[in-house]
Amino acid sequence: MEAIQSKRGAVADESTLVQAAKSGDLGAFEQLVKLYDRNIFRIAQHITRNREDAEDVVQDAFLKAYENLGQFQGQSKFYTWLVRIAVNEALMKLRRRRPDKIVSLDENIETEEDSMPREVADWSPNPAQLYDQAQLKQILSKVIQGLPPGFRTVFVLRDVEGLSTEETAEALGLSIPAVKSRLLRARLQLRERLNKYFKAREDGDRSK
Repeated sequence: MEAIQSKRGAVADESTLVQAAKSGDLGAFEQLVKLYDRNIFRIAQHITRNREDAEDVVQDAFLKAYENLGQFQGQSKFYTWLVRIAVNEALMKLRRRRPDKIVSLDENIETEEDSMPREVADWSPNPAQLYDQAQLKQILSKVIQGLPPGFRTVFVLRDVEGLSTEETAEALGLSIPAVKSRLLRARLQLRERLNKYFKAREDGDRSK
């Protein structure tokens, strides 16, 4: 099957592949794996912060998705459903690794969602423009890993992987206001951490 060229085409092809896979076409499911394995790996690696664990999550998520295809009703995108499975598998990895330090995505956090401030549109600091794309990517990756798990996962799905607010909420089993609140806090924390990083770097350069 030809590579997906557009978002609309992706939805159509995804639906066709899912129906074929549900009918027992293993090749169709393998096509779904090829479409999404890199995305799922990135998400898993952001959550687990470990390559081997992320690889295990990818395997476990696709296996569980295949075993439970009959339960997928098509009310959402297959990818959204798959992301939710992967996130759950990744969180299970974390709980087994550090059961006393993991914050569940289902755990309530104190927010003021009724009077939530406007989301920050431009959350990256100006000093980032001084670095080339490769350096910035490395810096961002490091800083993102430092976010609390609940915030980090929302940020990765929404701002890194490009899921909509509704899709992110559905994938994580959260309300839309909760996703918006966590995303805002993640962006603000990220901006603060980046500012500190660049300030420390600038001060270090001056002292040389």
